[in-house]
Amino acid sequence: MNDKEARAILFSSIEGGHVFWSREIKSLGPCAVVERVRSGGYDIVKYEKTISKIRNASPDFIFNEINRTQSFFLTPEDEMWPQTLNDLASPPIALIVKGSVAALQIKSLAIVGTRNPTNYGVRVAGDFAAGFVDREWAIVSGGAYGIDAAAHKGALVAEGVTIAVVAAGIDVHYPAGHARLFEEIAETGAMVCEVMPGTRAIPARFLTRNRLIAALSQATLVVEAAFRSGSLRTARDAAELMRPVMAIPGPITSPTSEGCHRLIGERAAEVVTSVVDAVEFVSAFK
Repeated sequence: MNDKEARAILFSSIEGGHVFWSREIKSLGPCAVVERVRSGGYDIVKYEKTISKIRNASPDFIFNEINRTQSFFLTPEDEMWPQTLNDLASPPIALIVKGSVAALQIKSLAIVGTRNPTNYGVRVAGDFAAGFVDREWAIVSGGAYGIDAAAHKGALVAEGVTIAVVAAGIDVHYPAGHARLFEEIAETGAMVCEVMPGTRAIPARFLTRNRLIAALSQATLVVEAAFRSGSLRTARDAAELMRPVMAIPGPITSPTSEGCHRLIGERAAEVVTSVVDAVEFVSAFK
C-alpha cells in the first residue's frame, strides 16, 4: 500500500476537518495510520464507525468512483497540491478536483457572502470578481446562491478563472439550480471538495468547507453577510491564517450588511470601496 492508496482509504472514511485524525496523519503518515487501525491500535469504542470504514475500504473501489466523475484525486504528495492548505490546523486528507488542477496554483481572492443578497451586493461581488480577474487573479467561492454565484459569474464574464469549493460530492449538484454554472466553472477553473462522490451536503460540511475557501486564497472579501453568517466564519478562518480580510460597507439599515459592519467594527476586516482599494490593501499586507 502506498501513500495515495492509504489517503484514499482515510479520505473515504473520515469527515473533513477532524482534528484528531488530522494530527495522527500528520505525525505518523497515512500508511502508518491505516496499519495502526487495522492492527487494533485505536480505541474500538470511541472510533468504532471510523475504524469499521477504514478496515472495509477498498482503494480500487474509491479510485473507480472518483474516475467515474472525471475528477482528480489530489493529495499532499502531489506536485500540484496547494501548499497554502498545509497552514490549516486540520488540513484536508486529500481533495477531489474536477476541471483544472493548475487553477489551484493561481493567486486567488475569496469572495463570500449571503445567499440572499441585495442588487447592490450582487453588483459589487461581480465587479470585484471581474476587477481581480483582470489583474490575473482567480476567484474562489462556495458555489451557493447569492454572493457566491455573483462572484463566480463575474469571473466567468471577465473570461477569468474561478474555483468553487463545495460541501457535497463532486457529482452532486448542490444547489441543483447551479448545475450549468458548475459545468462552466470546471471548463476553465475547478470544482473542489473533500468528500466522496455521491455524498450529500449537511450543515456541518459547509462550516468545514469554509476553512478550505480561506486557505486556498491569498485574501478574503466579504460582500454582504448577516450578523450571524457562515461567511463570517470564512473571514475568521482567513484571519487565523494571517491572511488579509476585507469587507464591503453597506447601508446601516440593511440586515444583509450587518455582518460586514460587525467585522469592520471589531477591526477584523479592512473597509474597501473599490477594486483599487482592495488590491492596494492586499499588496501592502504583511
